[in-house]
Parts: sequence; C-alpha cells; structure tokens
Amino acid sequence: MPALILPLIEAATHWPARGALIGLDLGTKTIGVAVSDPDRRLATGVTTIQRKAFKADAARLAAIAAERSVVGFILGLPINMDGSEGPRAQSTRAFARNFSQLTALAIGLWDERLSTAAVERELIGTDMSRARRAEVIDEHAAIFILQGALDRLSRKQL
Repeated sequence: MPALILPLIEAATHWPARGALIGLDLGTKTIGVAVSDPDRRLATGVTTIQRKAFKADAARLAAIAAERSVVGFILGLPINMDGSEGPRAQSTRAFARNFSQLTALAIGLWDERLSTAAVERELIGTDMSRARRAEVIDEHAAIFILQGALDRLSRKQL
C-alpha cells in the first residue's frame, strides 16, 4: 500500500510520537536533505543530492532514511505567494506520489514559501561567497523547512 501524503499536521498523526523525521527541499537539479533528532527538536543538514533519475534519487533517500531510522518524510511544498500552486508545487506533489509507492512512511507536505530566499539572505549575512552559497543552499533550505515543520509540530502538542 502506498504511503499517505498529507498536510503536515495530518501526517503527524500517522508517525509515532518519537522518531527522527527527514526534510527535503526538492529542486530541479538537487535535493536538499535534513534530518531531525528523535525528539524532533532540531533539524540538521545531511547532504545535497545531485538529481539523476527518479529511481536513483528515491533509492538514495530511502538509504538515508534507513541509516537514520526516520519515521516520516516532510517535503517542502513551494506554494506561490497568493496561495496558488504553480509548476514547482505540482512537481513536488508528483514526486511525493511516485515516492509514496516506494515507502510505507507517511509523507507530510509543509508550505515552504520564501524558504530559499530566507536562507540566501542568511548565508549572504555570513559573508559566504556566491559559489559556496550555491553548494549549500539546498541543504540549508531543507534545514529551514524541517525546522519550521518541527516548530509547528511542537506548538500543536502544547
């Protein structure tokens, strides 16, 4: 049976109370990957995957998930500023549908509006070179997405 694909709060009801989550920033050329601690307090960057073919990308993500004993996935959903969904959001939903066929772990979708812009400003603020920013921006965007989702989940439980 394919994994469920739900908005973050609904997906959380299908994850155990404890266990690491993996956050993904899906780009056209790369996938930024971050993971949380088992208590879901802190997101940490893992890697940036250079996209190849879907099956190869999915296998790499599944391997990272297994290595880190994750219990669920969070995908950044790039919603437009007016709340509509454009081609990037549709591409993310298609990735989620395809990936759900390969995992039993529920997939949560989290609104990632402006995440890359916020991360870029932060990296510029650290005086990081343009070349270095290009290398790390997707991983940092995944951290930003996952941390935002973790913070939202922690507020839900108060």
